Amino acid sequence: MLGLNRVKKNAAVVAATAVAAATALLSAPTAVAAPQPVVGGTTTTTTAYPFMMQITDASQNQFCGGTLVSATKVVTAAHCMVGETTSSVRVVGGRTYLSGADGTVRRVSRIWIDPEYTDATDGDDVAVLTLSTSMPYATASYVSPSQTGVYAAGTTARVLGWGATSENGSSSEQLRTATVPVVSDASCESSYGSDFVRTDMVCAGFASGGTDTCQGDSGGPLLIGGVLAGITSWGEGCAEAGHPGVYTRLTTFSSLVTAQVTS
Repeated sequence: MLGLNRVKKNAAVVAATAVAAATALLSAPTAVAAPQPVVGGTTTTTTAYPFMMQITDASQNQFCGGTLVSATKVVTAAHCMVGETTSSVRVVGGRTYLSGADGTVRRVSRIWIDPEYTDATDGDDVAVLTLSTSMPYATASYVSPSQTGVYAAGTTARVLGWGATSENGSSSEQLRTATVPVVSDASCESSYGSDFVRTDMVCAGFASGGTDTCQGDSGGPLLIGGVLAGITSWGEGCAEAGHPGVYTRLTTFSSLVTAQVTS
């Protein structure tokens, strides 16, 4: 399998997958590079991005990101939710710092994972969480199925997250953000071969590397024009030249997401 899911559960998972990465080209779910969180980015706040959610375990240890798209619905990556239950997950809004005690914590009453999902590099990497009670924060709009033009090569996109600060290292204490250009499908296919599924994925990053999402950023948003257009999914290492980040192409799954949002 080519690619690394950009999720970080705990130290034991990281250590185990690091061993796997040493014996194969790439494995999941850890990183093989030594990047900065949202590599090449800057610090920001949940005041600036109120729809940015931490997805945590029951003890409020963050392992993925998510985007609030209605008062009770959060869009994230399917690979973040595999093996999770409603009792094992919490969603935290309005908390810029991982060690903070502010913000709002909500339980999850339902986890929907795209039924076609098997692995991030096979596509279908989308999930929707239903919260037990509403979040008091502004929500993000997301793309409709017809808005495929948003992925034009060179278009500026914004990413957000609390990703790892070094290879197999700890997460960023503060939320970070960066801008990256959308990469053409042809270029992304050149980087990832058959693991890049054009219908399900979109790439974003610089040819020279240096700016990217990374481990711990999984499930977070790829924003284009301020609208949710992608979900942080996977990539080879982090911020490596010639290997842009790979995101779920949300136009493909917009109708499925809407069905969950309105259910």
